Amino acid sequence: MDGKVVLITGATGGIGTAVAQKLAASGARLVLASRQTTVLESLTARCHEWGSPETLSIPTDVTDRLQVESLFEQVYQKLGQLDVVINGAGLGVLKPIQQLSEVEFDRMVAVNLKGTFLVCQQAVARWMQLKASGRVFNIPGILGQHPMGNASGYCASKYGVVGFTKAMALDCKRFDIKFTLLYLGGLDTPFWENAGMKVQRDKMLKPEQAADAIYFALQVPAPGVPSEIVIQPDSHLFL
Repeated sequence: MDGKVVLITGATGGIGTAVAQKLAASGARLVLASRQTTVLESLTARCHEWGSPETLSIPTDVTDRLQVESLFEQVYQKLGQLDVVINGAGLGVLKPIQQLSEVEFDRMVAVNLKGTFLVCQQAVARWMQLKASGRVFNIPGILGQHPMGNASGYCASKYGVVGFTKAMALDCKRFDIKFTLLYLGGLDTPFWENAGMKVQRDKMLKPEQAADAIYFALQVPAPGVPSEIVIQPDSHLFL
C-alpha cells in the first residue's frame, strides 16, 4: 500500500480505527473523515506513529452534500490522488417497528444509505472514472444480508447499500472501478453500547478482523476481485 491514498469515512469508529491502523502500518497515505473532531485529531497522530507517511483528518458529516464535496476538494488540493474509499460511517437504532420513530428511521437512512451514496458519487465521478481505476469498500454488515428482529429500519438502510452498490458497479464497469461488499457480524464495536439489547460481545468478531479482510481484498492480484466477503463468528455460520 506504499503511497496509495485511502479515504476512510467513520474513521473514529471501531472498524474505521482498526482499518486506519492496518493500512498506516502498510505505508498508505490516509484521509480520515468523521464528525468526532477531537477523536479524529488523536487518531491522526496515532496513524503517524503506526507508519503512515501522510495522514489528513477532515471533519465531515457524510449526510451533508456540501461537506462531502468539501472533503473531496481538500483531498484533491492537498494530495491530488485517491485510490481507495472505505465507507465506514454508520448508525444503528435497534427497536421493534412499533417503537421506531420516523426521526430515527430517517437518520439511519441518511447516514447509512445517503452518506454512502454521496461519498461514492464524489469518488466515482470526480476521481475514479477519470483515472479508470479505483477501489470502493461498502460495509452493509450481516444485517444487509439477513434480517433480524428489532432491526427493520437498520436492515432497510443496509439492504439499500447492497442494492445501490451492485447497481453502481454496473454503471462503473467500463471504468475498471472495483467494488467490495463486506458482510461482517456480529462485530464487537461501540455500536452495541446503546443498542438496548443483551449480546455476548466476547463471542463477536473484533474490528481487527474486519481490517484484515479489507487488507486481504486489497492484496488480491488482478483480475481477481473479492466482490462480497462474509465473515461471522463461528456461532453464526450459514445464517
